[in-house]
Amino acid sequence: MFTGENDADIMHNSAMINLNIAEQCVKKNVNRVFYSSSACMYPEHNQMDPDNPNCTENSAYPAQPDSEYGWEKLFSERLWFAFARNYGLTVRVARYHNIFGPEGTWDGGREKAPAAFCRKVAVASESAEVEVWGDGAQTRSFLYIDECIEATRRLMDHPTFEGPVNIGSEEMIAINKFAEMAIDISNKSLTIDNIDGERFETKYGFPTPVGVRGRNSDNTLIREKLGWDYKQPLRVGMEKTYAWISEQVEAENG
Repeated sequence: MFTGENDADIMHNSAMINLNIAEQCVKKNVNRVFYSSSACMYPEHNQMDPDNPNCTENSAYPAQPDSEYGWEKLFSERLWFAFARNYGLTVRVARYHNIFGPEGTWDGGREKAPAAFCRKVAVASESAEVEVWGDGAQTRSFLYIDECIEATRRLMDHPTFEGPVNIGSEEMIAINKFAEMAIDISNKSLTIDNIDGERFETKYGFPTPVGVRGRNSDNTLIREKLGWDYKQPLRVGMEKTYAWISEQVEAENG
């Protein structure tokens, strides 16, 4: 996402999906639509401090996402609300913050950080190193899939609230600490290898794709409008996810 090599395809394909679906919703009289936006649409300048990122819904403008993916998400939010105004669609928009859990992509380069760490730890031999991209001080929050579904259902069932609204956890964690959590769950004796800068670019051929320095869901609005908040600690979700990915690794290795 952050290498820049696929920016045109990301923007084209994502925008065309939304344009085509919106058009068909009007033609087929599909009234109620959910659009999954992303925390990636928030301005980069509000996410430079890993300890104090600003991701409130009203901070989206002036817009300055850190990736073309984020720009496309912001465009599509506006697209869906325009169709709601002009064609009478009932639209609900949520900005997801790093949703994870079992049954998701866990290898091949398209997996998210929770699955990547679980896989790296599961395949690692005892006393090996687990590679972490960047210095590991960058922060994120992660929401388990079951809680995401509950929040999304509440949004869809609400008679008037359209969003956009954050759906995420406020349990922010540094990436190195997150990797350490996966290691601890595995009961293995592993160490972290932070690969960054010239060493990363020499190995992979592109700059370290670490994104913004800090990102964390602000749930003030969703608590107010939907009475929802996350309940499950991050570690509990990671334990479930590690168990599932470990099973996949074992099955793949025979």
